[in-house]
Amino acid sequence: MSERILLLDDEPHILAALQRLLRQGLSDSDVRSYRIETFTDPDEALAHASKVPLALAISDYRMPRRNGVEFLRALRDLQPDCGRIILSGYADFTAVVSAINEAGITRFISKPWSDLELLSAVRQALEIRKLLMENRRLADEVRVQRGKLSAQEAELRRLELLEPGITQVRWGEDGSFILEDPDGGMT
Repeated sequence: MSERILLLDDEPHILAALQRLLRQGLSDSDVRSYRIETFTDPDEALAHASKVPLALAISDYRMPRRNGVEFLRALRDLQPDCGRIILSGYADFTAVVSAINEAGITRFISKPWSDLELLSAVRQALEIRKLLMENRRLADEVRVQRGKLSAQEAELRRLELLEPGITQVRWGEDGSFILEDPDGGMT
């Protein structure tokens, strides 16, 4: 199963450099594969994040219409388990504090970045997420064993962590259930 990493920057050449770095830097060290998805518009990135689970999001701080903290705060509301990193060429103290307190980022990395530092931060964020998911799974197993959680509830939680929204059913007025096309349409 491949995990998704979302990159957001309003400058396409920065996105290309980040994508190239991650493809080269992550493929050699990790057995898992990663799907790297790039966006120049924060609203498009959020719309995408509302449909697919993300392991990690890396966002520029200064962008038109919505800054990186606003984007990552909205992303945290959608996907609280997604790792969050901000890149910025403008490292003012207020922005750093805001990113940590409001968006729950794990790292604030200055542009131009050090490849080693960025790859290390990405690996660390992915590992923290992996451990968090495993801890939740194990805690649910213990709850099932102690009778505080049914096996069905534990499985629903596990599925929801893997694919946010998968356990939600939309019903039609006639009692039928509504399927959504992954491309955004209804079927």
